[in-house]
Amino acid sequence: MAYEIEGRLLEVCSCNVLCPCWIGEDPDGGTCDSALAWHIDSGAIEGVDVTGRTVALSVHIPGNVLVPASWKAAVFVDDGSTDEQQGQLLKVFTGQLGGAIKDLAGLIGEVVSVERVPITFTVDGGQGRLTIGEIADADLIPYTGATGKTTVLSETVFSTIPGSPVYASKSSYFTRDGTPHGLPNVDRKGNNALQGHFRFAA
Repeated sequence: MAYEIEGRLLEVCSCNVLCPCWIGEDPDGGTCDSALAWHIDSGAIEGVDVTGRTVALSVHIPGNVLVPASWKAAVFVDDGSTDEQQGQLLKVFTGQLGGAIKDLAGLIGEVVSVERVPITFTVDGGQGRLTIGEIADADLIPYTGATGKTTVLSETVFSTIPGSPVYASKSSYFTRDGTPHGLPNVDRKGNNALQGHFRFAA
């Protein structure tokens, strides 16, 4: 096995709640701007331990989310990563080592940068917080149903954690400075957010 990693996802975007991208519809307003991160709670890639590491993207999606090679993305690895860990993480998240993540990687047509920055990724009592250097900042608050359980989306046509359900959430704020990477700036309140768990292996 080339790799086996598991952890958690935090994702926020400029779409309204709930984001239509996850069911394959065009994004609200015609385009979608997103910040998302995968935090690895445990796992290894080609024998390299990547436990505790985080990979994040700042993305512009110009139309339907499922159009191959259409996304424009800046890629970030947390600044606690070694060169070896970063290299292995990029192999997985660019699809080089196969698995479910390969299809997601195929949606990215242009990578404008790969950078190592401080990343804050926390989930406390269901509420999440994501910051990517000086680029993006958002909070994530899950919806709950009548029984108090978290609202779950499953069997969606698109997912950033393929094979896993996702918790529907809302962000009370989402800001992004897209200028350094040629992406739109974002300053939204009450927009779409998602949380979830993943396990990727190949």
